[in-house]
Amino acid sequence: MAILEVTQRDAVRHLTMNSPERLNALSDEMLAALDETLAALAEDPACRVITIGGAGKAFCAGHDLRQMQAMRRSADGGAAGFADLFERCTKVMTRIQQMPQPVIAQVHGIATAAGCQLVATCDMAVAGEGTRFGVNGVNIGLFCSTPMVALSRNIAPKKAFEMLTTGDFIDAARAEALGLVNRVVPVDRLAAETGALADQIAGKLGVAVRIGKRAFYEQLAMNTADAYAHTGAVMVENLAHRDTEEGMQAFIEKRPPDWNQ
Repeated sequence: MAILEVTQRDAVRHLTMNSPERLNALSDEMLAALDETLAALAEDPACRVITIGGAGKAFCAGHDLRQMQAMRRSADGGAAGFADLFERCTKVMTRIQQMPQPVIAQVHGIATAAGCQLVATCDMAVAGEGTRFGVNGVNIGLFCSTPMVALSRNIAPKKAFEMLTTGDFIDAARAEALGLVNRVVPVDRLAAETGALADQIAGKLGVAVRIGKRAFYEQLAMNTADAYAHTGAVMVENLAHRDTEEGMQAFIEKRPPDWNQ
């Protein structure tokens, strides 16, 4: 049984974290599987959108605490192992936002600590009703510092800090209100609604979405003036594509575009 299952439906690839007995924890094996699979999908021209979900009763419970405790047995008390773990996790999170395709989290049950980080890192997220989100490390004496990076870039700083310091969960409705997820749907509709969002995006001009995703994250790191200068150049790049010209002409002529990409 693969720890990460990949299913294909037209231009959408759905990844299922398949370690339900450990609540799909981001173990060494899970991180390696995610990194390898995402790297391959980044080179797949037939893949336009990626969704990530979890098997069993939870989306992802964060890092594997048993593996982390085992690291403490090394001569340095686990310092090197911990540093390597967080470096590998950061690599996966960074890769998600550097992927040419939009990545959508399909969330149910719980998403805690690095699992909440994964939700915050994905470009979009759809949550089932009843899902709970938390960065609860403080409850066991470990402040969720790396999950904080993604969380504080999704929601207001004071709300993020409250979650980080209290260790309290928030429910799906609150997560939507804060901007952590895009929409909340009945659990029995979660896969269908996530798939419908993925299909809608997959139906757009692929090159435009790829250009747009890259520019979206680039401009977030810039001041307003630099962001406008950069995105103006990006729009010039986008307009140079034959399919963009076709899309504009099709709109003028009130017909479907004849896109090659």
